[in-house]
Amino acid sequence: MLVANECQNYARRSGASRIHRMSSVLSRIRHGTASIAPLRSELPWWEALPEDFASTEEPFALEAGDKMRVASTAVIDVGIRTAAASAVAGLALPLGYHPRELRRALDDVDFYLPMAKSGDATKFFRTPPSSVRVRTSPADWYPRFDPEDGTCETIRFDSPFMPVNPRLHARYLKHAGNRVAHARYWFHGDRPRPTIVAIHGFSADLYLVNEWFFAIPWFYRMGCDVVLFTLPFHGERQPAYSPFSGHGYFAGGPSHINEAVAQSVMDLRILIDWLMNVRGVPKVGVTGVSLGGYTSSVLAVAEPRLSFAIPNVPVVTFPDLVLEWEPIGVTVRTMLRVVGRRLVDARRLLAVSNPLTYAPVVPKEGRMIVGGVGDRLAPPKHSRLLWEHWDRCALHWFPGSHLLHLDRGVYLEEIAKFLHRLQFLPQQPT
Repeated sequence: MLVANECQNYARRSGASRIHRMSSVLSRIRHGTASIAPLRSELPWWEALPEDFASTEEPFALEAGDKMRVASTAVIDVGIRTAAASAVAGLALPLGYHPRELRRALDDVDFYLPMAKSGDATKFFRTPPSSVRVRTSPADWYPRFDPEDGTCETIRFDSPFMPVNPRLHARYLKHAGNRVAHARYWFHGDRPRPTIVAIHGFSADLYLVNEWFFAIPWFYRMGCDVVLFTLPFHGERQPAYSPFSGHGYFAGGPSHINEAVAQSVMDLRILIDWLMNVRGVPKVGVTGVSLGGYTSSVLAVAEPRLSFAIPNVPVVTFPDLVLEWEPIGVTVRTMLRVVGRRLVDARRLLAVSNPLTYAPVVPKEGRMIVGGVGDRLAPPKHSRLLWEHWDRCALHWFPGSHLLHLDRGVYLEEIAKFLHRLQFLPQQPT
């Protein structure tokens, strides 16, 4: 059943206030003069980005009420960031980031950097085979949202991904669970519909949580089908002895991260192949939060069939991000000094899997970014950096943090309007 005025109702329930439109920035929060000048340089981003990027702050012109809300939510982010950083430092860094392994990984710069310098995303993000068999079955865990006029299915397929770097073949492929891709699919029973693919954040793969976060029932009732995709090394894809979901994504070292991003993109493209070629879906777009936001922005450089890409509180440069995640920051700085390398060397190593390295293949009118002013896990300067690279596309700031998305109803309404302008949503939000 189509619900009239549902967008406005959602916004009112979330305490939304009036939105002002300022250029491409959709928000009543005004972004101030950027603390970091746009990267207008002949140098690639990994050279042009200031060494002190991690220690800079993005200024915003905030109303008094928003200042209080931003400050209170940011405090929560900092506490959770410290706890998460301590866990990662204790459980992941010793495996893939001790000096010997770090030296070996940084030597991989010679393998990855030429692909990054080419600016050609196809050199690293390989086209997936067309013969992958996708298996479906009724949802194996009872979904919170069970539409009367549709079906919820589990999707699985064997990932054909082979690491681009031959050095990592044996180590990467030994994780058998990660070689099976998983997703959950809500679709209407009458005909193929435009489909939104949603990607969860780091260690946040629970379907029930993401049903709520991505407002799946809401978008479904406006005429879309929706898929929740599980990232490599998360959920059912994590190794047997993984201490927490997502541990294996980062624990193997920097080169391993490159390959995990490449596998994410290949598996998502296989999913899109199946949706469009087998299920007959007419249009597909992608959104994601945090690590999922990063993944959606990378997919936007490799998959030209996307109607849109909407990263939400995205990370953009991992080497710079970890310097803010204490105590990881201290550990990483120390290890770089021990092996005689600099931050720019880490950026070079990971540039091949970074969205700033390539031009997006999704047209500008199909690009939108959502950022949190009080975000202290993926600070707003990351969203702003991607916004600059994406030619200042549509951008919405909300007065909350990485975990507490205050005024969420406002940006959901803006996303709905954005999708209708693209003629993606069958029902116009009012």
